[in-house]
Amino acid sequence: MRKRMADTATAEGEDLSNDRQFVTALQRGLDILRAFRPADLDGLSNREIAERTGLPNSTISRLTYTLLKLGYLTYADGTGRYKVGLPALSLGYACLGGMKIREAALPHMQELADTCGDGVLVAMGGRDEHAMTYLAVARSSRAMISLQLNVGSRISLARSAMGRAYIAGCAAEERARIMAMIEDRTDPANWPQLRDGIDEAVEQVATRGFYANLGEWQYDVNAIAVPYRSPHGDTPMLAFNLGGPSYMLPGERLLEEFGPRLVEMKAKIARTGV
Repeated sequence: MRKRMADTATAEGEDLSNDRQFVTALQRGLDILRAFRPADLDGLSNREIAERTGLPNSTISRLTYTLLKLGYLTYADGTGRYKVGLPALSLGYACLGGMKIREAALPHMQELADTCGDGVLVAMGGRDEHAMTYLAVARSSRAMISLQLNVGSRISLARSAMGRAYIAGCAAEERARIMAMIEDRTDPANWPQLRDGIDEAVEQVATRGFYANLGEWQYDVNAIAVPYRSPHGDTPMLAFNLGGPSYMLPGERLLEEFGPRLVEMKAKIARTGV
C-alpha cells in the first residue's frame, strides 16, 4: 500500500480531478456536515445546505438522504430541516482524544487563566479551511464574565488574533496559499487593509513572539495569540490565544503583562515534548 503523507490536509484550490485515489462523493458528504454551525439551532434545509456548499440541489438531496440513513443527520418532518446526528459527535471526540497536545496543554492553560483572572479566556485552536476551531478552552475558576466561546467554536482565520498568529507561524509557501485563499474570498475594496493587518501579525510574532489584536476581530474584544508547531509531524500546527472583553483587558496590560505570560506558557508546553 502506498505510504500516506503525515500532513494530508488538501491545499485550498488544489486540482484533484485527476487523482484516482480521491473520492469526490466522500468529500461532498463531509462538506455537508461541515456546513452546519453551532448557531444553527433550527437546523438547515436542503436549499440552505446547497447555498453554503455550492453543490447542486439534486446532489444535496442524495447525500442528505444517505447521511440521514447512516444517522449522521436527523430530519424534522414539521420543518423540513436537518440537524447533525450523534454519530458525528463521536468523530469529534475521537479527534480530541487522539491529540496528546490537548491533554498536555490544558493544565498550563488553566494556570494562565487563573493567574490572569476574571474576564480572561485561554484557548487552543487549529485551522479548518478559512476558520479556526477551538480544541481546548480554559477560564479562570473565579470568572464572572468571559467570552462565550467553547470547544468547537469557530472564529475568523483572517481577522482574529488566533487566526493571524496561525498564519504568522506558517512556512512562507503555506502562508502564500492561505493569503491567496483569503484574498479570493474578500471584497477587493477591503483586501488591502486585511492584508496589512495579517502582515502586521507576522511582524509582531517575529519581533516579540506574540500578536495583539485590539478590537479588529470584534470591536469590544481584545486578544493576544501565539502560533505553536509541535515537534511531532503527526500533530497539525496550532495556535493559542488569550482574550476577553476590552473593558476588562486593556491593550496596555495585554502587551506588557499577558503577552509575555502567553509566550512563557507556550514554552512550557513545548518542553513537554508534545
